[in-house]
Amino acid sequence: MTEGSAGFARAWAQAVAGTSYVPMTRAERHDYLHGLTVRIARALTAEPFTGTPGYEIGTELVTADFAAPEALGRTVEVIGDRFLADLGYAGEEPRRRLAELLGALAAGYSWALRDRTLDEQEAIRFAALVARDQAEEAVRASEARFRHAALHDPLTGLPNRALFADRLAEIFAAPAPGARLAVCFLDLDSFKAVNDSLGHRVGDQLLVAAAGRLAELAGELGHLVARLGGDEFVVLIEDPASTEEAVKVADRVLAVLGEPFRINHHDLPVTASIGIVERAVGGTDPTDLMRAADITLHWAKADGKARWRVFDAERNAREVARYTLAAALPGALDRDEFGLVYQPIVDLAGGTLYGVEALARWAHPTLGVLPPDQFIDLAEDRGLIVQLGLRLLEKACRQAARWGGRTAQPPLVSVNLAVRQVRHPGLVGDIVAVLDRTSLPPGRLQLEITESTIMDNDDETLATLHDLADLGVRLAIDDFGTGYSNLAYLRALPVQGLKLAGPFIQGLRATPVADPTDEAILTTLVSLGHTLGLVVTAEGVETQTQAERLRAVGCDAGQGWHFGRPVPAGHITRSLA
Repeated sequence: MTEGSAGFARAWAQAVAGTSYVPMTRAERHDYLHGLTVRIARALTAEPFTGTPGYEIGTELVTADFAAPEALGRTVEVIGDRFLADLGYAGEEPRRRLAELLGALAAGYSWALRDRTLDEQEAIRFAALVARDQAEEAVRASEARFRHAALHDPLTGLPNRALFADRLAEIFAAPAPGARLAVCFLDLDSFKAVNDSLGHRVGDQLLVAAAGRLAELAGELGHLVARLGGDEFVVLIEDPASTEEAVKVADRVLAVLGEPFRINHHDLPVTASIGIVERAVGGTDPTDLMRAADITLHWAKADGKARWRVFDAERNAREVARYTLAAALPGALDRDEFGLVYQPIVDLAGGTLYGVEALARWAHPTLGVLPPDQFIDLAEDRGLIVQLGLRLLEKACRQAARWGGRTAQPPLVSVNLAVRQVRHPGLVGDIVAVLDRTSLPPGRLQLEITESTIMDNDDETLATLHDLADLGVRLAIDDFGTGYSNLAYLRALPVQGLKLAGPFIQGLRATPVADPTDEAILTTLVSLGHTLGLVVTAEGVETQTQAERLRAVGCDAGQGWHFGRPVPAGHITRSLA
C-alpha cells in the first residue's frame, strides 16, 4: 500500500497545486497529503465503518489553507477517480464506502468554512454540492465501466460469453407463443496455423479485424454478435422467419470473412465453418441449443470446412448411436462378442470351393448381429483395431485348421487387414504366433489389403509384406480398381492375388443389353493379373450370366451371392463332408 499511497499523494498534490495559497513547500505539501491518504485508507477498511474520518479530513484541509472551492473539487475528483485503483481496492463495498467518505469530507470542508465571510461560505457550499455530484457521478461511471468490462471481450470489444448467456436467458425466461430463434456458431478455420507461423500478436490482430467485420454485419442486420473465446463467435438471430433466414446470415458471414485480411504486411486468406441451429424457443433451452450448435459446427469442419451446416436431428441420432457403439467396444472385446461368418470363393473353371473369406460380425446384446461397416471404423478410431483384428484372425485360422482335418483339399481362408494392422510393427510376429497356436499351414492363409494401404509404397510397409510372403502367407489386393489403381506398385509387391471390385462385375449382363466396354475393361484387368502371375478373383458375382462371362474371359475365381452368402462356419463344414 505504501507505494500506492505515495503515488496517489503525488497525484493529489499535483491536482490541488495552484488552487489555494498554502504556506508549505512542495515536499511538505506532499507529506501532508500522504498522511491524509493513509488516514482515508484506514477509514475505508475500519470496522465498524463510519464517515467521521472524512469529515475530519475535510475540516483539516481548510485549516491547512486548502480553502478554495477548486481545491475541494479537485480533491473529490482525484480521490473518486484514482484512490481505489492506486491503492489496490476493488469491489462494490469499497466504492460505496469511498462515496460516503467523500460526502463526509465535503460536509466537513463546508462546515470548516462556516466562520469565513458569507460569500466565501456560499461559494464553498456550492462547491460541496458540485463535488458531491461529481463524486456520485464518478462512482456511477466506475460502475458502468465495470459492467461493460464484465460483459465485453477486452480484445475485440464485442459482447462476450456472459452477455450472450444473459441475452439467451432473457429470451428463454418468458418466450412469446410461437417464438423462434437461431444461432450461427462459427470459428475461423486453421486459425492455430496463423498463431503458430506468424505469432499470437498477428493472430490477435486478425481476431480484432474479423470481429470488426462481424460487428458491422450484425449492426446492418440487427443481430447480436458475440465472441465466446479463442476464434469462436456466435450470431444470435431472434424471431427468424425460417431456417432459410439463418442460412442467409451464415452466407453473409462467410462472404465478409472471405475477403483476405491485411495484417502486418501479410495478406491472410480466412475461411470459417458455421453450425446453424434454428428452432422454437419453447422446445429447447440454452444448454441444448448451444450443444446442438457446437455439434453442427464440427459437422461443417468434418465435411470440409469453409461452409455451414444446419443441425439435423437424424444425423445427430446416428452419431450418438455410433458413439454409444464405440464406447461399448472395449467391453465387447472383453466379453468376446465378435465372431466370423464365411463367404465361399469358388474356382470358376471347376466349380469347386477354392476358399472362404472371413467376415467380421458383432453379436451385440441388444442390437443383434452387426456387420463390419457398423463397427470396424469405430475400432480404428478408438485404437482397438489391432487387438480386434488379431482376435478375429486367430478365430479364422483355428477354424481353417479344423477344416484341414476333414478333407484332402481344404479351402484357404482369406482375412481382411485394416491399414493400421498392416502398419503395426508387431504384425509379422503376431501372425507367426497365431499360425503356431492354430497349426494352420501358412499357405492356407490369405491376407487381403486394400490399394490405399500401400499407396505410399513406403519401405516399412513393403518390408512387412515381404516378411509375410517369406512365411508362405498369401497376399491379395482387395477391391482392386476402386482406389488408386497404380499398376507400377503391383510389380513391386509380393502379392499372389487380385480381387476385382464389384462395380466391374455389375456391367456383365445378357448379350442384348451387355456393355462391350465393361467386358473389355474386365478382360484387360484379368489379363493384367495373369501377366503378373496373380490369381484373379471377381467380387460381387450375383448371376449365372456374370459367372459364365467371367469364366469366358479367364477369371480364376468368383465370390458373391450367386455362389453363396456369408454363413456360419458349420455350413462350410457340412459342404466339405
